Amino acid sequence: MSAPDRLPIGPHDPCIRSIGEPEVEALLAELHELGREFGIVWPSATTEGVVDGRVLVRFGNAPTATLLNLLALLKGRP
Repeated sequence: MSAPDRLPIGPHDPCIRSIGEPEVEALLAELHELGREFGIVWPSATTEGVVDGRVLVRFGNAPTATLLNLLALLKGRP
């Protein structure tokens, strides 16, 4: 998976359609690991099905783009 160089990624960005549920589950695991240090914990966050070709993540039915943007922010922190 290669995300665009620009942030934030919008929920309707075409690159999101190439990310399946297994990839999103791996991203969630990464978010849990990276976010723990900053108190960002979503123990119940899981995938919530697919809508219009995009996987939803269950923490308020956020789009995958939200997950990618959160990870990018966490990775960019000093």
